[in-house]
Parts: sequence; structure tokens; C-alpha cells
Amino acid sequence: MRYLRQSRRNFLYCSAYAQIRVVSLHFLLAKNMYFSLDVNIDRGKSGAYNFDVKATWSGFESVFYLGWNTELNAKEVMKVQASLLYGKQELAVEVPNGSVIIEPKDLASLENDKEAVQQALRHPIGTPALREMVKSTDKVAIVISDITRPTPNHKLVPWLLEELSHVPLENFVIINGTGTHRDQTREEFVQMLGDEVVDKVNVINHHCHNKDELVNVGRSRFGCDVYLNKAYVEADFRIVTGFIEPHFFAGFSGGPKGIMPGIAGIETILTFHNARMIGNPLSTWGNMVNNPLQEMAGEVNRMCKPDFLLNVTLNKSKEITGVFAGELFEAHRLGCEFTRHHSMIPVEHRFDVVLTSNSGYPLDQNLYQAVKGMSAAQKIVKHGGTIISVSECSDGIPNHGNYAQILQMRKTPAEILDLINDPSFQEFDQWQVQKQAVIQVWADVYVYSSLPDEDVCKAMLRPTHDIEKTLRELEQKYGPEMSVAVLPLGPLTIPYVKGES
Repeated sequence: MRYLRQSRRNFLYCSAYAQIRVVSLHFLLAKNMYFSLDVNIDRGKSGAYNFDVKATWSGFESVFYLGWNTELNAKEVMKVQASLLYGKQELAVEVPNGSVIIEPKDLASLENDKEAVQQALRHPIGTPALREMVKSTDKVAIVISDITRPTPNHKLVPWLLEELSHVPLENFVIINGTGTHRDQTREEFVQMLGDEVVDKVNVINHHCHNKDELVNVGRSRFGCDVYLNKAYVEADFRIVTGFIEPHFFAGFSGGPKGIMPGIAGIETILTFHNARMIGNPLSTWGNMVNNPLQEMAGEVNRMCKPDFLLNVTLNKSKEITGVFAGELFEAHRLGCEFTRHHSMIPVEHRFDVVLTSNSGYPLDQNLYQAVKGMSAAQKIVKHGGTIISVSECSDGIPNHGNYAQILQMRKTPAEILDLINDPSFQEFDQWQVQKQAVIQVWADVYVYSSLPDEDVCKAMLRPTHDIEKTLRELEQKYGPEMSVAVLPLGPLTIPYVKGES
């Protein structure tokens, strides 16, 4: 009897998976002994499958007969394992069969990334070799991404210093491009750059609010004075580093964004991120044409242009897959095209539910950054659908900046949008709240994280601690044909619906 039941379970799984309606199998076990299995499968109007199973054991003059009938939802039998980046690990989630897993082509890392970077510095795009451009007496500024970005600063900066070994270390200043983010601690700088660099080179945080550390370099046509970091402006030679990935309103990261907003003053950043700029439909994933964010970033960079760009692209494991170095705009353009080629993924239709990561650590350190993954999911979720965001949020909401406070200023996402779109309202971090509110007006958003439920609810989001359970509950809402998409790498992917602008 045990053997018969085990066989039945295995066969039901295969039958449901193949959607077989009628099958009859006969096994000859020995002379005059056989085992027969007859399965009839019929799908009801509710979407559940009706299974009618008859098993017969026959031998000698005796016959044993077992009949069984049940109703089984095939989605309970058939599951697909998805693995999403979460913190510094991966989170395994069972999703319904038929779920569409969307991720960019996982490029192999460069066989020798140091040699690739050295070659790019010596044979750059649109400029002479880096070493030839820098005099030994020059004061050199190197702008880096802050700790919220996975840029491999611990590799790029030492390799730059090695390439410029004719310049004394005391002539360098490394500027941490925090934008409006918090300062990094010394321990974090060691994590980002290594002990030797931190001990021997002047490493500073950018402070967008401190006018004593800023210089006015001009007036933007977008309606503000342009302030940039004083140490950067006063340097004889300027290098900006970073990595290129899809960006939810600037099109792509890297390039000019290392300077604007990376080392800009708060007045300039507030214009760069105002409601009109962020709300422009051209300010979106993967778009560099007539994107007002890219236009202003380019304008600001030309006022005090970096002399050299070093950008890289990364794979799922945060390993270097491409190096783009040289003239700021041309090298960045080529890097964006490289990224676009393997990160933009077309789909045929929108989905009821989209499950997304936020690319894991360091981008999923807080809820503020998690909006990026939500935004990627919104591109392919139905109006009235559901987004499930998987983001560890080890750094909390966070407890710095205005993001949390702005979310508390109104009771609904729609009211938040009305507040931010009022020209008299201007607070830094409003841009992230604006993007989040747009998403929440479009779809429900659940968050799987390490945050207390109270903090998630204060952000007008819904906490979940069991994604599989939430998916089962959502099936009651959307029905047995519920469509599900999964973005394991979150905003490293640009999904889009064919035919939609």
C-alpha cells in the first residue's frame, strides 16, 4: 500500500506539470502479476484540478483495487524556486509554476580586472593616457561613490594611485560623494578603500549643507546657482569614479552623476531633484535622450569638468565586467550602451504580482534605497497589482535625512504627491518620497525586511514575514490565473512591456 501511494504522489506531480488529462499505465511485475494505474484529470471552472485515480494490483487469482478522487489546485503541487539578493546573502522563495523570472544576462567577471583597468587607463576613450595627463606637482582630486553603492573603490582607488605613482600621496584628496547622504566613519572608509589608502591619503566626506566647503561655479539654466565641493574645484586634476547601472530617474548611474549630485551643494541638488524634474516622464529607467536629470548633470559638469572618468560595470556578484575610462561623456555613453544591451528585458504583458529584490547589499541597506527596486517592479506590474519588495534594510529607514518625516506629513500616497507637487514645498529627500508615492498610487506594496512592522506601516507600506503565504493570499484576490514576475536582481534589471512607451 505504501508503494502504491508513493507512486501516486510522484505521478500526480508529473501529470499536473504536463497537464495530462487521461493516462493509463500497466506494469508487468512478474509472470501473471501486474500493476495498473489509471488517472483522469479534469480542470474545473474554479481553476482547480479534479483527479480520479484508480490503481489495480493483480496476481494469481486475487485482485486488489484502490480508488481515489480529490480536487487539487495544481499551483499547490507545482512550485518554482526563485533566489533573490537580500543583504549579503540570497533569499530562496517558492513561487507558483508559470512565474516569469526576469534578470539581466549574468556576465562573467573579467579574467584579470586589474590588468583591464590598467589598459583602460593607458589607452582611454577620447583622452591621452592618464599618466601623461597628470604632472607630478598636480593636486589631484578623486571623487568616489559612497557606501550605498557597490563600486569597487577598494580596487579602483589603489590602482589609480599606482598608475599615478609619480605624484606624491600628499597631493591627493579622495572625496566621498555623499550627495545628501550621511558621512562615512573611518571604519567604513577602511571597508571601502582599505587601511593603506585611509592611513596615507587625505579622505574626506562631502557636506552639501556646508557653504564653507562649497564654491559657486555658475548659474544653471534650470534655475539655480551651482555649488560644487571646494576641494574638487581647487584641484589641478580631477578624476571621477563610479559604476554604471540602470537608474530610476537619471536613466543610468555613473558618469556625470558622480559630480551632480555626488559633490554638489544642497541648493543645486534641490533643483536637480525637484518635483518637476522627477515627475517628467522622460526621467526614467534607461532613458538618456532629453532626460532633464541628465541634461542638468551634463550642464553642471561642464562648468567644472572632470579631466578623467573611470567607470566600471558589475555582475550579480559585484565583480567587474567592463571598464570605461577617459573623456567623461563619451566613455560614459559607451558604458551605458554596454549596460543597456544586457540589462533591458522585454516582456509581453504586465503582471498581477511582481516580486523584486533591491540588488542586495549595499543598495538594500535602508528603505529609502529600496524605492529603486519598487520602481523597477512598477514598470511591469498591472494598475491595481501588487509589488513585494525584498530589502534587508540593515541601516533602518534610515534615521538620517527627511525621508521618514515627509512620509508622515500626509495620510495617503495621493496626498503626499499633492504636497510635493506644490511649488512652495521644498525638502531634501522629497524626490525619493515622490517616486514611492507614485508607485503606491499605482499598486499595493509589501516589504519583506528586518524592519519592525511599525516602521514599515508608517511608510504606508505593508509588512510581510512569509512571502509564500502572502502569495497564496494574493491568489485569493487575483484568482487561480494570477500572473507573477520575479526580479531577483531588482534595479539591476530594466524590464519593460513591449509596445508601451
